[in-house]
Amino acid sequence: MSRDGASRLRRDGRVAGALYLVVVLAGMFCLAYVPSQVGATLAEASAHSGLFRAGIAAFLVMQVAFLLVPLALYRVLADVDRAAAVLMVALAAVSVPVGLMAITHRLEALSLLQDAANAGEAAQAAFAASLRRYGYGLRLASLFWGLWLLPFGWLVLRSARLPRVLGLLLVLGGIGYVMTVFGGLVPGFADSAVMDYATMPAALGEIGSCLWLLVFGARPGRLGAPPVSPS
Repeated sequence: MSRDGASRLRRDGRVAGALYLVVVLAGMFCLAYVPSQVGATLAEASAHSGLFRAGIAAFLVMQVAFLLVPLALYRVLADVDRAAAVLMVALAAVSVPVGLMAITHRLEALSLLQDAANAGEAAQAAFAASLRRYGYGLRLASLFWGLWLLPFGWLVLRSARLPRVLGLLLVLGGIGYVMTVFGGLVPGFADSAVMDYATMPAALGEIGSCLWLLVFGARPGRLGAPPVSPS
């Protein structure tokens, strides 16, 4: 690969890393921190209504960034295997409308916070139902959050444009996401210790990939062809 090609690859990798960082930070905030602070009842949520709203905003930012991340990664990895790169983009893109449909139920719950002080049992039940529907939507979205990691991880393993250990973690994490989705349908398996750790490789692989790309960009790896444009 020429010096210009290697430089372009590093630049495109850093762009992908910056977008990925937005996804990681927004996701940690809206999917982990906000639920841990807000609680699951109408009274608890009304006491943290500002944080509840911020969680919705962060989720929307995450979805927009997540739509752009695979397109940026396509520029880095498409010359490794175009079919796998297209599959990576398609699987990630499918999760976005699913996630946006899920957040509409969070917006339903938000509307109930307006008059939480005078809410009766019916409003309490409606709030809980909205959060349940949001959770069901997230479960469906998480299927694609896992599936897109499989071609992504395989492309990393094949090209070595990121450390191969990250590619392995991405593949294992993708399998873990799929296990949690389908395992949740099996009685007894949803509460097993396996479910608690199944997505840990994904977290390590995604955060590691994000930071590597942001700091170092993508490296030429084993392939000598210059990165291709998405056109």
